Amino acid sequence: MTNDSGDSVRPLYLLADSQLLFWRHRGRLLLDTALDGLPRDEPVRAAYIGASNGDQPEYYELFEAALEGVRVAERRMIRSAFDNEDRAFLRHAQLIVLAGGDVRRGWETFERTGMKEVILDRYASGAVLVGVSAGAVQLGRYGVVEAAEGSPGRLFDVFHLVPMVIDTHDDQGGWSRLIGAIQRLDGAVSGLGIPAGGGVVVHPDLSFEPLRRPAHEFRLEGNELVHNLLMPEDPDL
Repeated sequence: MTNDSGDSVRPLYLLADSQLLFWRHRGRLLLDTALDGLPRDEPVRAAYIGASNGDQPEYYELFEAALEGVRVAERRMIRSAFDNEDRAFLRHAQLIVLAGGDVRRGWETFERTGMKEVILDRYASGAVLVGVSAGAVQLGRYGVVEAAEGSPGRLFDVFHLVPMVIDTHDDQGGWSRLIGAIQRLDGAVSGLGIPAGGGVVVHPDLSFEPLRRPAHEFRLEGNELVHNLLMPEDPDL
């Protein structure tokens, strides 16, 4: 897939948590393989956006550790204040990681500061986007604002780059939040649940490549909830 300018749109990487940042598949780190389509003769800039977790430094340190052995020339935490230096760096980043934390908190920061538009522009220009936990949810259609017990949560729009509602590491909860969201949408949108330790690569043709653990697809057919497992090529490696 290409955009109107002819730039290649890259796959999206949806990770349930940070485990896959350190995962080797067939001898290579996942982040290293994610950069394969980028020009080899250009230095790679990697931006970590910590808005969803309040810019906690320990999570950025995890990101830096994950980049050991990956061909990245420059790296930077893009802070929630989004000053001019952060903006200039993000505008030229080829790898952008959206951190975990609180989906709504991060999204409000993206919208308030103008980060949202820069991220979308970079994606359209061929940058690789990686969403971790909350970051993965933000790449889908909707986030969910949790409500009081027994009340439905409120949905809010996010990036809409993956045409599904996404949730992560809710294995023990039976994906109730995700199922509730697609039921409130009357089945107009399906759901994708990514279990702890797992991930999904969404290719430009919208085909899915589960990583390490089976992913869960939910959709409504009439009043019936349909649940499919999407199996990885090499599970549990």
